Amino acid sequence: MTGSGDSGRHNHGDAVLAVDSGGSGLRIALGTAERGALARRSSPVPVRIGARGIDPGHLMEQLVPLVRTLSAETGISRPATAVVGAAGLSTLGDALRAELPGALTREFGVRTTALAADAVTAYVGALGPRPGAVVAAGTGLIAIGTDLTAWQRADGWGHLLGDCGSGAWIGRAGLEAALRAYDGRPGGSTALLVRAEERFGPMPELPGLLYPRSDRPAVLASFAPQVADCGPDDVVAAGILRTAARHMAESAAAVCPAGGEPRLALTGGLFGMGDPLLLPLAEELTGLLPHALRVPAEGDPLDGALRIATELATGTLTLPSEERLLSVKGPA
Repeated sequence: MTGSGDSGRHNHGDAVLAVDSGGSGLRIALGTAERGALARRSSPVPVRIGARGIDPGHLMEQLVPLVRTLSAETGISRPATAVVGAAGLSTLGDALRAELPGALTREFGVRTTALAADAVTAYVGALGPRPGAVVAAGTGLIAIGTDLTAWQRADGWGHLLGDCGSGAWIGRAGLEAALRAYDGRPGGSTALLVRAEERFGPMPELPGLLYPRSDRPAVLASFAPQVADCGPDDVVAAGILRTAARHMAESAAAVCPAGGEPRLALTGGLFGMGDPLLLPLAEELTGLLPHALRVPAEGDPLDGALRIATELATGTLTLPSEERLLSVKGPA
């Protein structure tokens, strides 16, 4: 454990708290602007979505014990700056924006709080404060870009209305192809039918297994790797992946700055499916965004939240502020 003298030093303006709240739970980092993250912790329980949107009380219930644990490890008890990146902030974040900064001040002594959409923290984690575009793809999908004067976003509308090309979209398309093969309709895939029955059982039981679930997007996305596995040898699966790649590239093109040489990065677990998705995506991006420089993502959304916190603490933040995507409350 860090000594008490070190604790006093860290409890001044350079102590930072970074939070990443998403569908797989909560991850946090505590550290300083000078030294970065000194310790990290996570909880597998996602923050609840209620009638008021993202529940700030439930987020604090999760956050407090995690921060207390990290405070004991690092000697940082009163971070001056906090950045919370949250999935759904732009459409479900009114209560969070109204209540969380005050709760962080009361509980930890935070003076400056930034609330960011998870797409923004994904962007900053991947590219830092540079002009460009990021496609963040996992169960869902969103593209976000900036020329450093304003943010642009595309898709991220959820599995019923959008998230085109996402894990849930690919999985749903794969299951539709399996059901077409089961029915004997055109456009079906016997290979995907075999994979679907191995994973979910007899096809007539699939609607009853899927529709009542509150985690339908995750269940759909769980079939996306099977689509990728079939892609090299099955024309239907390959077509699904090609269409997914086209959707991703179209979203990236909608948000990428038109001038200069903007950077373009991909982030999120979906890209772990490898060449069956990445090869057609590279072709689509080359066709739609020939002026963009493809670069690997530097880090993840928690890294992005930490970077925003560091830049807030040092007064060097250059990212555009927008109430529903990135807003700062406090003296900074």
